[in-house]
Amino acid sequence: MLDKKERRIFLKLQKDEATANLIYTKISVKEKNSHNKEILRKIAEEEKKHYEILKSYTKTDVHPNRFTIFLYSLISIIFGITFLVKLLERGEDKAQENYRVFYEKYPPILPIIEDEENHEIELISMIDEERLNYMGSIVLGLNDALVELTGALAGFTFAIKTGSLIALTGLITGISAALSMGASEYLSSKTEGDINAKKSAIYTGFTYLITVFLLIIPFFLLQNQFISLAITLSVAILIIAVFNYYISVTNDEKFIKKFLEMAVISLGVTLISFGIGYLIDKFILN
Repeated sequence: MLDKKERRIFLKLQKDEATANLIYTKISVKEKNSHNKEILRKIAEEEKKHYEILKSYTKTDVHPNRFTIFLYSLISIIFGITFLVKLLERGEDKAQENYRVFYEKYPPILPIIEDEENHEIELISMIDEERLNYMGSIVLGLNDALVELTGALAGFTFAIKTGSLIALTGLITGISAALSMGASEYLSSKTEGDINAKKSAIYTGFTYLITVFLLIIPFFLLQNQFISLAITLSVAILIIAVFNYYISVTNDEKFIKKFLEMAVISLGVTLISFGIGYLIDKFILN
């Protein structure tokens, strides 16, 4: 028999398993890739089995967390199923700590630990997602846009001074650079014999273009160019943080090191460009 504390913990774990089961089930229904669909269905079955094991102790049915299901479904749409599954499994790692506390006293929960440590990790590694095959192209487009455009906008801030004109100049510069980056990526991939050179170019150019729009929006909305630049830099840092967190989860890498490296490069170029714009304004334009 469970005591009050154990029952509370088991009910929480049971709720988590019920929630995970519905998340995986819902995503598997929407997944078009038959290979991925089967993987997600198997993971859902594992979570359901874990729920039933816990229920055999609590003798209680619990409802899943509907908000969590909605949130993770949204995450899967934006970031893909690999990111979602690995993010869920990070949560499972914390749950395993609770399971390990109780498995000697309640041996039937041992299969839950074994499943989380072995079977589900194997399933995750089997997931095939197109966007991950083009991560190099995405990194190229994102990093170049952040470094080049934040630097250009910083220089324009002093040299041009009018927010709307800075935005238009940045937009023209950004679109031209996006097309150039896409073309360069295509030619580079084609030269290396990549049969998917067109897709690589599209991922690079599209990522660059989206980043451009996010960075120039403040200059369209605000009149003070210095406030706009400060917001743009904040947006750039947010983009770097989100992207590097995505990479750290999907590739099981350290977040802080990559985030700091990319942020220092982008802000360093911005600072240099800002200084160049200041010097041009002070000694050439005046």
